[in-house]
Amino acid sequence: MAMKNESKKIIKVGIADLNVVKAPDIIRTSGLGSCVGVVIYDATKEIAGMSHVLLPDSKLAKQTNFNKYKYADTAIPVLIEKLIKMGARKFALQAKMAGGAQMFQFSSGSDIMRIGPRNVEAVERKLQEYRIPIISSDTGGHIGRTIEFDPETCKLKIRKVNKEEIYI
Repeated sequence: MAMKNESKKIIKVGIADLNVVKAPDIIRTSGLGSCVGVVIYDATKEIAGMSHVLLPDSKLAKQTNFNKYKYADTAIPVLIEKLIKMGARKFALQAKMAGGAQMFQFSSGSDIMRIGPRNVEAVERKLQEYRIPIISSDTGGHIGRTIEFDPETCKLKIRKVNKEEIYI
C-alpha cells in the first residue's frame, strides 16, 4: 500500500463548532465529555462533516443570536446543509457518533445534570427527523473522548483517556 499520508490534513473542530472535509483530509475533535461528536458523511463522495454538540436544545439559549453550532437541534441542520453544498447527496448520508459521557456523579437524579445522555438523545432524534441512519456509536460511560473521522475509510477512530483506540 502506498503511503499517501503527506497530503492528509487534519481539520480540527472546536467545542460548539462544526466543519466539513473531503478526502484525503481527516476531521477531528477532542475534549468530548458530555458533548457529542456527530459525524455525517456520504461514503461514495468521500465527504464528511463533524459537529461538536455541547447542549441538546437551543431553547436553552437565553439570547437570540446564539451559536447555532452549540446545540444538537440547530447544529445538525447546518451541518447537513454544508455537506450538501459540498456535493454530498442527502439520500446517501449516514452518521456515526461518540461522546455523551456522564462526567460527574450527582446524588440528585435531576434531569438537568444528565447532559451527556440528553445530548445523545437529542442528536439521535434530529438524525431520525432527517432519516439519517446511525451506523455506529460509542456513547455514555464516564470517560472523555477524542474522535477522528477519515472520509476515505469511513472509520471513526475513538481515543479514550487511558484506554486503547477503537474504530467504529
